[in-house]
Amino acid sequence: MPEGDVVALTARRLDAALTGRPFVRAELRWPGTGGAQLVGAVPEAVLPYGKHLLMRLDTGWTLRTHLRMDGSWYVARTGTREAAGSGAFVRAVLANETWTATGHRLGMLDLVRTRDEHVILGHLGPDILAAQWEPDVILDRLVATGAPLAEALLDQRAVAGIGTLYVAEGLFATRLNPWEPVAQVPRPVLARLVAVIRGQMQQAVAGGLGARVVHVHNRAGQRCPRCRSVIVRELARQPPEQRPVFFCPTCQRAG
Repeated sequence: MPEGDVVALTARRLDAALTGRPFVRAELRWPGTGGAQLVGAVPEAVLPYGKHLLMRLDTGWTLRTHLRMDGSWYVARTGTREAAGSGAFVRAVLANETWTATGHRLGMLDLVRTRDEHVILGHLGPDILAAQWEPDVILDRLVATGAPLAEALLDQRAVAGIGTLYVAEGLFATRLNPWEPVAQVPRPVLARLVAVIRGQMQQAVAGGLGARVVHVHNRAGQRCPRCRSVIVRELARQPPEQRPVFFCPTCQRAG
């Protein structure tokens, strides 16, 4: 599932292509939205929130999309073959005279009044990448989960935008065990963990996904770059929400 850095980069690309220009074509191929009349609407901003994309329109409506596991947005010049919007997996086509954005395999798509965005986002914790972020609120929410560190970090109700890659890399960077109960982690240590994850994600947003530094994620069976022990893979959370967590059992020994 794309993480907050991917969503932030996608929002930046859509914002540059669509904001301030009226739609000349707008197709939402999603149950319950087919009758929406968006031609002529002007996007005022495209913003990320955790793993959600919010496209705010001058009509007072917001188009919310979520990429889930396989979703993506593509931008191409209007009128080109790439902008045709054909294909069984295209869920949205939004075009102005210059650029066309097509949403492929989107996991969520709906229209809400901009004033009602809280209805779909209110259950989420603070966005880990927010310009004005709320570290104390995040720490309080993480502790309130009562879960192991890996599961608390994956809980979008505690902090929005963190996925399995940054859980693994943040815990590795701070030498913390994924299964340490979050309530037993000293608050300064927990604060450093959250700050490290935020910094890792900011690096990817600033430099593109090629700027990601990966030491343990998706590297089960390989050697730890720090101590040469074998990286392991275990599962966090319960079905159907299980997620893989990668870590070094030596560098990140519990206790």
